[in-house]
Amino acid sequence: MVELGKMETEKQNPNTMKLDEMTVREAVTVMNQEDKKITEAIEEVIPEIEEAVKIIITQLNKGGRLIYTGAGTSGRLGVLDAAECPPTFGTPKEQVVGLIAGGQKAFTEAIEGSEDSLDMGKSDLEAINLNENDVVVGLAASGRTPYVIGSLKYANETGTPTVAIACNKNSEIGKVAKIAIEAVPGPEVLTGSTRLKAGTTQKMILNMLSTVSMVGIGKVYKNLMVDVQPTNEKLVSRAENIVMKATDTDRGIAKEKLAESNGNVKLAIIMILLNTDKDSAAERLKDAKGHIRKAL
Repeated sequence: MVELGKMETEKQNPNTMKLDEMTVREAVTVMNQEDKKITEAIEEVIPEIEEAVKIIITQLNKGGRLIYTGAGTSGRLGVLDAAECPPTFGTPKEQVVGLIAGGQKAFTEAIEGSEDSLDMGKSDLEAINLNENDVVVGLAASGRTPYVIGSLKYANETGTPTVAIACNKNSEIGKVAKIAIEAVPGPEVLTGSTRLKAGTTQKMILNMLSTVSMVGIGKVYKNLMVDVQPTNEKLVSRAENIVMKATDTDRGIAKEKLAESNGNVKLAIIMILLNTDKDSAAERLKDAKGHIRKAL
């Protein structure tokens, strides 16, 4: 295993050697300049991200789950992305899962030693009945977290597709996973603080994985989140706005069709665009496997 101090994520950044002497303006400016390197690092791994998204779409279409596994900041980012999928895309809460070393308590406080356990990475996946229809995405800025390595190794043993996201090249998790996404934004402004550039890099990659995968399984029409669930006042208004934008209709008709479809945005859109009833719209949507554009 590569010595921690020799990793890019642990090196001192030559541009911030005098961070403690900088003015506030200088410090925030250098952080902004360093953050610009993130998109460049991600651009270099677009082919690997594309490959991962295609596999995620395939697995979700089989009825499988997207499972994130990580520790510390990386684990929290996975849990966050998973938690955002139900309100954004109307996914069942079990379709996108975030596992963090030490359990959900570790989201808000450090659980010492939990990330060092290979067995815990395996047992957490066993506890949710991992199967070959799922896909496991392991996150570790360093690329060497034992919890994540254990998760990925167990997933491989079960025949489950695996993806690694790291911020160092030739990472340990990258060697274990079938697909290695290794975006390297360089040394942190604050040495070793991987909640900074490394964390943002991972967050941006997760944005791509989940969003484009959801597009791939029919959760989006044009650039609208048409599986949004109108469960509160804001989301009711958003659902109406989505129907209006998708069909170029007024709010009165949008409300009427949403009422007829029991709040189902997709059905309301199809009913309006094809001038059909709820049952016919539902049949078309079913035949199109949830894709509005195909249903039309």
